Amino acid sequence: MTALLEIRGLAKRYDIRLGAFGEKQAVVRALDDFSVDVVEGETLSLVGESGCGKSTTGFAILNLQRPSAGSVRYKGQDIAGLDEDAMRPFRRDLQIVFQDPYSTLNPRMTIGEALAEPIRFHGLAPKGEVPARVARLLEDVGMTPRFANRYPHELSGGQRQRVAIARALACQPRFIVCDEAISALDVSVQAQILNLLLDLQEKYGLTYLFIAHDLAVVRHISDRVGVMYLGRLAELAPSQALFAEPLHPYTRALLSAVPEPNPRAPRNRQRLVGEVPSPLNPPTGCRFHPRCPLARDICKTTVPDWREVVPSHHVACHAVTGPGRTNWEGPA
Repeated sequence: MTALLEIRGLAKRYDIRLGAFGEKQAVVRALDDFSVDVVEGETLSLVGESGCGKSTTGFAILNLQRPSAGSVRYKGQDIAGLDEDAMRPFRRDLQIVFQDPYSTLNPRMTIGEALAEPIRFHGLAPKGEVPARVARLLEDVGMTPRFANRYPHELSGGQRQRVAIARALACQPRFIVCDEAISALDVSVQAQILNLLLDLQEKYGLTYLFIAHDLAVVRHISDRVGVMYLGRLAELAPSQALFAEPLHPYTRALLSAVPEPNPRAPRNRQRLVGEVPSPLNPPTGCRFHPRCPLARDICKTTVPDWREVVPSHHVACHAVTGPGRTNWEGPA
């Protein structure tokens, strides 16, 4: 398998000021030591609670927010931290679909103008061929060319998201970050957009980083799933393996909270205690230890190693020794 992106030690910190007069300086550690290879043609999903750093990861990979540390290698070059002029040749290949398409589409531009803009900017077609390219893009996302004359406010939420996907496709990319791309849509429309993304992936050989909080959706679309907690990866595994046998206590708790269609089905619920700690002052050692039912003294002082417990299944937990096995059981 060929790695399209090689990400190593990616971190993003924000300097902020606290207090009534901004007299106290602090650092928000939104992303810390994120490392993964994104395989060409796969869908890698990131899940976790709000504020765990999923979207920040996507923005940092695309250099939409300049990383504080780490590297992102694409085509043999580290693109992390490049200025906008140096990034321009890579923008065609690396695109993003945001959560709210209405805020990313210019309300004064027709849909046709919005789709034509990246084609003209990157010189992807002669002027006379641009309308035909726009029409093909609309057809690719299940819309007719007549939508080219409409404005964003004339479209439904699902139609606007299709336009946002078409705009990303306009550059003929290889890698697309889908940042909560369906979470604002109705459930029936979510299924349509998911199937559209899968069809486009097969047609154009796309690679996705799919950021979401709905685990049922992630299970449907993903090849691999990364579980994030407070800016760090807690577990990474093939989708089927992770949903069949999660290893990290945090992953188990997330999966046990997924609604079960059969209310009488046996459930082994593992409720999360407390709230996610502040990234202003993350816990020492394992960041999950204040909420973990298996926490011990070592968890409070030592950051767990990132280990491949079984082939292709990685986890950062002192307790986990293998599938269904831990160093200790029950509360401390």
